[in-house]
Amino acid sequence: MTEKILILDFGSQYTQLIARVVREANVYCEIIPFHKNFEYEPGLKGIILSGSPFSVNDVNSPDVNIQFMADRVPVLGVCYGAQLTAKRFGGRVEKSNKREYGRALLHKEKDDVLLHDVMERSQVWMSHADTILELPEGFELLATTESIPVAAFRKSTSKSKVKSQKSNGTPNSELRTLNFPLYGLQFHPEVYHSIEGKKILHNFLVNICGCSQDWTPAHFISDTVETLKKQIGDRKVIMALSGGVDSTVAATLIHKAIGDRLYGIFVDNGVLRKNEFENVLATYATLGLNVKGIDAKNIFYKELAGKTDPEAKRKVIGSLFIDIFQEEAKKIEGIGLLGQGTIYPDVIESMSVHGPSQTIKSHHNVGGLPEHLHLELVEPLRLLFKDEVRKVGRELGIPPGMIDRHPFPGPGLAIRILGEVNEEKVRLLQQADDVYIKALKDHHLYATVWQAGAILLPVKSVGVMGDERTYEFTVALRAVTSVDGMTADWAHLPYDFLAEVSSEIINNVKGINRVVYDISSKPPATIEWE
Repeated sequence: MTEKILILDFGSQYTQLIARVVREANVYCEIIPFHKNFEYEPGLKGIILSGSPFSVNDVNSPDVNIQFMADRVPVLGVCYGAQLTAKRFGGRVEKSNKREYGRALLHKEKDDVLLHDVMERSQVWMSHADTILELPEGFELLATTESIPVAAFRKSTSKSKVKSQKSNGTPNSELRTLNFPLYGLQFHPEVYHSIEGKKILHNFLVNICGCSQDWTPAHFISDTVETLKKQIGDRKVIMALSGGVDSTVAATLIHKAIGDRLYGIFVDNGVLRKNEFENVLATYATLGLNVKGIDAKNIFYKELAGKTDPEAKRKVIGSLFIDIFQEEAKKIEGIGLLGQGTIYPDVIESMSVHGPSQTIKSHHNVGGLPEHLHLELVEPLRLLFKDEVRKVGRELGIPPGMIDRHPFPGPGLAIRILGEVNEEKVRLLQQADDVYIKALKDHHLYATVWQAGAILLPVKSVGVMGDERTYEFTVALRAVTSVDGMTADWAHLPYDFLAEVSSEIINNVKGINRVVYDISSKPPATIEWE
């Protein structure tokens, strides 16, 4: 039986960070919208209530029955979750005179297991407009800061009683005692700026909820393989592979469960990196995967001819891929399932915290495969974050070169060639990109950036090589640092490194005579140029 922590999402931008910290402690957790019904399974060890952009005093603010939860498992409210706890049990929460945002220093009023080993004046991160002015009867103050009277609190462990709630969440005049610990933090322990935030969450997970911290990559692999065997039975699975981390790890897990009844399709769309088609197929062979490579370069080049709009290029590549995949699927009898490398952020973005009618983002599989294939989905990674996928991949023995590779866009080099795509431009960009990526690896810089690549510009400029005058293309180098790709800063690569790469490209890639470096951050720019 897998132990589990539930995180109820009230719409905070930091909710995924809570989950990441919990997972890093080797404790399995799931995020669900606050309004979603869930069962209290034997493995459920605790519940965390997230922050929110709402005020608890808004007419339609998110609400849950906290008493019902705390009668069954320990509960920790974070920011909005803490304010909701205070208000629902009879405390006073009001709009602060000023928005409390940024760093603050914690002053401990009382020793408690939640703040065990946390230093006096430990830095924490605030982000709220409301503040708790009075705690409910039967609750104890654990910590304050210089700007707020209540930074951390708990339900009293003495026999004093607290106000209960009706089933709809409204306060009840009846007084009673809860069965499990109930805590609130009016700061965000999950963010980097809360220096000992991970320690606080660890205390909640281990010392309060009693989690055994046994959720490891090896544990995940053994459980997932057994689950896949039951789900798939004796059926066949087809899967579109890209050479990326997610699809490769997902395919390897499925292969461990059903062997060669997994049929992988890897399409060369003509806009992969240099030698990528051959190299990826060779890696799949060493992993023992049953993968068919389809050389469709010329088909893609023909359809891309004359297309200059980025969206038009994306549509051509996506539509052709679907057609080719379907053709290959028809050649295999008895296919009943479609394997996908869906990961947890995709799943979270598909859920809505505002109710079933308002979805943040509809999730589609990477290949955009149509629903009329009528195939049941197999998504072994749908509960993992990207860094966890990499850990599982390493445990599975997938080569580091594939596990640690940078993200690469689905349309490939087509959106790194500004303007029309043709075979000659692809060749130029492949060579330039290859020089750049190899240099990053040789200088031990590859792992220090989130994503890097070269972009071929639709600009020619005059140059001089020896006694000859040239008029050739310009290539831009891009490298960014990021945590999740949502925001990114341009990577401050050493000048001598950039000079070396520029010289190497200009001297060895005939057709390029100028190299520039992109120093734009996201926002306002994007990581890719198209």
